[in-house]
Amino acid sequence: MTIQKRRGAAIAIAASAAIALAACSSGGGGEGDTVEITALTGSTGTGPAYLEALIEAFEAEHPDINVTMNTQPAGTEGDNLNKTKLATGEMEDVFFYNSGSLLQALNPDQNLVDLSDQEWAGTLIDSMVAVVSTESGAIYGPPTGTSQAGGVVYNKPIYEELGLEVPTSWADFMANNEAIAAAGTTPIVQTYGDTWTSQLFVLADFANVAAQDPDWATEYTANNRKYVDQPGLQGFANQQETYEAGFYNENFASATYDDGVGMVATGEAAHYPILTSAISSITQNYPDNIDDVGYFPLPAQDADDTRATIWLPNAAYIPNTTEGDELEAAKLFVAFINSPEGCALQTEFNAPAGPFTTSLCELPSDVPALLQDVQTWVDNDLAGPALEFLSPIKGPNLENITVAVGSGISTADEGAATYDEDVIKQAQQLGLEGW
Repeated sequence: MTIQKRRGAAIAIAASAAIALAACSSGGGGEGDTVEITALTGSTGTGPAYLEALIEAFEAEHPDINVTMNTQPAGTEGDNLNKTKLATGEMEDVFFYNSGSLLQALNPDQNLVDLSDQEWAGTLIDSMVAVVSTESGAIYGPPTGTSQAGGVVYNKPIYEELGLEVPTSWADFMANNEAIAAAGTTPIVQTYGDTWTSQLFVLADFANVAAQDPDWATEYTANNRKYVDQPGLQGFANQQETYEAGFYNENFASATYDDGVGMVATGEAAHYPILTSAISSITQNYPDNIDDVGYFPLPAQDADDTRATIWLPNAAYIPNTTEGDELEAAKLFVAFINSPEGCALQTEFNAPAGPFTTSLCELPSDVPALLQDVQTWVDNDLAGPALEFLSPIKGPNLENITVAVGSGISTADEGAATYDEDVIKQAQQLGLEGW
C-alpha cells in the first residue's frame, strides 16, 4: 500500500467518531455526563510529553471525554507489569506497547479488543498489519510514530563525485567499495566501541532472507531454520567479506556510533550499515550535511531479493476489560492518534526515522532525502519487517558475536554456529515447541 494521506478515509473516520461520541455522551446516564478513561505510556523518553499533548488535543475535540495519563517503566519491568495488569483486569483503557513478537506474548486474542472493524484498520500497510494482528484475523492497534529502516546510510556527494549508482546486488555494492577505496576514502565505517551497531549486517539482511524464504521466521521459531545455513548465513558472510577486503575505518574496534554518524555525514566514510534513526543525530550535530546522506538496503546477492528491513512502530491497544461507554471513548481516542492533528503531534514529539505505516499520515514534504529514499522502497513493496517482529527469538550475545566476525576473530560459519547455540536457552525459557 502506498503511504500517502487519504483524505476520504480521514473524513470517514472523523464522521464515525462523531457518531460514536454522540452515542457515548447520551448513553452515560444524562446529558452532559463525562466519560472517564485512562491511557498508559512508558515513563522515559518523549512518551509522557507526547501523550499529554495528544490528550489535550483530543479533549479539545471531545469535551465529553476525560483522559487521565498514567506512566510506568519501560523494558522488562514494563513488560511484566503489562502482563500482570492484563491478568488481573487492572490495565488502563488504552495502552501504548510494542508490536510484533512482544505483542504476541500478551496473548492478544485473550486479552485485547479486536479493532479490525475500525476504519483506520484498512489504512495500514501489510507489514504493519502483520505485527498487530493474529492468525484469527483480529487487528489490535494502530501505529504510533513512524517506522525506521536498517540498511546502509551513504554519503551522496561521494557517489556523485565518483559516478557511482546505488547498488541493488551485493556484487555491485562490493564494486562500489573498491572504487571508493581506490579514491582514498574509507568505504565502510564500523563502530564496535558501541557493540550493538555491529549487528546490522545480520539484522538488516533479514528482509532479504524472507524474500528468498518467506517461511523462514515461522520455521526459525519452530527450530527448523538455522543461521548456519543459507540464506540466514549470508549476513555473517557479508560482514566477514567486507572485513577481509579491508574496507573498514582503521579505528573500527573503538569507534562509537557518534563517530560513525559523523564520518558518513561529512564524507570521511562512504557507507555506514545502521538504522535510519541516525537521521536524528545528523540533524542535531551535522545540520549542514543533512542533505548529503541517503539510504539503500543492504543488498542481497541477487538484486531481485533486495529488500529494506523495517523496524515497525509501537501501537495503541485496548484491553477487553474496557467496556460500555469507556470502550467507545477508548476507540475514539485510539482513532485520534492518526487523525491529521494526531499525525502532526507524532512528528512534533518523535522525529521521523522512516515512513508512516498508515496512509492516514504522511511525512512532511521537507523531510531529508534519506527518509524519502526509505519511503520509495516501502511504496514499491520492497520492504519487510525485521525478524524481531516475527519471532520472539533473539539471543543476548549477537552483538558480541558480530563484533568477533567483523574483527576477523571468528569466521562467518563460526559466528553463525555460535549464535544458533546462543538462542537455545532463550527459546527454552519461552517454552517454544521444538526446542
